[in-house]
Amino acid sequence: MTKNKINMPITGIATFAKYPYVDDINNLNADIAILGIPYDTGVGFLSGTRFGPRRIREVSTHYGRGGAGFYDPENDEQLLADPVKIVDVGDADVVHGDIEGSFDAITEAVKAIRSKGAMPVMMGGDHSVTIPIARAYDDLEDLTVVQFDAHLDWSDAPGGQSLGNGSPMRRMSEMKHIGKMVQIGLRGLGSSRREDFEAAKDYGSLLISAKEAKELGPKEVIDKVPDSKQYYVTIDIDAFDISLATGTGSPSPGGFFYDELIDMLTELAQKGEIVGFDLVETAPQYDPTNGTTRVAAMTMLHFMSQIEKYKK
Repeated sequence: MTKNKINMPITGIATFAKYPYVDDINNLNADIAILGIPYDTGVGFLSGTRFGPRRIREVSTHYGRGGAGFYDPENDEQLLADPVKIVDVGDADVVHGDIEGSFDAITEAVKAIRSKGAMPVMMGGDHSVTIPIARAYDDLEDLTVVQFDAHLDWSDAPGGQSLGNGSPMRRMSEMKHIGKMVQIGLRGLGSSRREDFEAAKDYGSLLISAKEAKELGPKEVIDKVPDSKQYYVTIDIDAFDISLATGTGSPSPGGFFYDELIDMLTELAQKGEIVGFDLVETAPQYDPTNGTTRVAAMTMLHFMSQIEKYKK
């Protein structure tokens, strides 16, 4: 008789939350597929987000629960339990220094996940990876994008580089299938230029500062998000306050605390269909406590649980 494995967090291979690993997306059969994007060629100052996916996976093994799912004591419910099926499909096949080749690989991987009927969940990587991710949704129409971020990310092309981590929202605004945008958590002197804010407003993006969001509260913030058939969500780890997320290239004071941001994600999950999300800009080497990677892993698990809970 074979003894059942105890499967402690410290044992085994470090997939995200110890979910099963699928090495060939062609064999994918799941509700949610986790994709790492270890890419930081888009960074102009502090690099290191290429190590984000690996370190988030490592710390997430602490929370592995498998098919039993997670018990939420505050709401007395079980989340992400069977029959919800979640897998880790490894990383996009990026190559350092090859921007377009890496972007093509990212788009291809996200499209492959979607073609199998799974919702893609990406962990970066710098914020430029949201550009090729968004390209993978070009079969949709009028897709609404909700961004949680300290920064506007509407830079055009400094020095001719149009695919940097300061430009994903502007690049998405140029895609025909992208519709409305909402940008939540903006703050900080000098985080973006006046002309970038003006360009975002001209596009019609709804801009909500961190201070305004805190004054309104989670429900009132998400009530401002336009009704839409489908939403894509991009979360920069620096949306959190610097006290929670030092492990990033541009940490900023005045950001959200954990409950504030996850409560907004919960409200958003109830508002409409989430077709995917990414969590980017975790640079673990700047946080030796591993607090930032834990916040990243728990944010991903929470949002996944709420999406599945409120899935229509």
